[in-house]
Amino acid sequence: MADECIHGFEAGLCDICYPRTAPEPPKAPRASTSARKPAVRAPGAPAVAPYSLATQRLFHVTHLRNLEAILHDGELRADATPVVDVSSATTRELRRAADLADGSTVAEHVAFYASPVAARWIELRDGAIGPHWSDAARAAKATEFVQLAIPAVTLGDHILAADADAGAPATRFARGAVDATQLLRRQPDFLAAEILAPHAVPFSDVALIGVANEPVRDQVRALLSGTGFRPKVAVYPPWFVPE
Repeated sequence: MADECIHGFEAGLCDICYPRTAPEPPKAPRASTSARKPAVRAPGAPAVAPYSLATQRLFHVTHLRNLEAILHDGELRADATPVVDVSSATTRELRRAADLADGSTVAEHVAFYASPVAARWIELRDGAIGPHWSDAARAAKATEFVQLAIPAVTLGDHILAADADAGAPATRFARGAVDATQLLRRQPDFLAAEILAPHAVPFSDVALIGVANEPVRDQVRALLSGTGFRPKVAVYPPWFVPE
């Protein structure tokens, strides 16, 4: 088993314990009257692999108080009634009314983000200002939430990507790993995207639970005890503490 840092990540993957070297400031370009030659990759240098959704992790954010019911069900359910519901009534109505090409609605899917610092999560984390959020969301602290990470490949061809809020009328969708990857590649980043899974996702697919601090980690481990589920529980404050 690979060595882990104190936050639960494999060695080298934690930005706190293994801080990345800051990039050097860009140098001023030299004046030149000749046309600049296109950059050529040095012989033997590894090529940068293009983004592929199938190789990524997806992140489902939920309040810690919802985790016990999720574990009891053994899955993340689109029709679950959360103990702490962070979505406003308007948001839920829009998602129930958002029809998809297969005849289902957005509300019949479990929602994930393509990044642990997705735009909607940052909005929730930093005070839940706006019509998307409930009073419970505004009353909650960012450190009370957990992020459940699954490998995107576990969703197979059922995966459905939205290039923005899945309940918004102008959002574009793509189904299947190949088409979803192409949709996301057209975005400057993936922070606005949602990834949808129909109906339910087995909790056994959860590979990592990201938490804000050690006390929450201990609570999560206590809830997991005796369930048979063994995801990694990692403390990673940058996902939860507003900058």
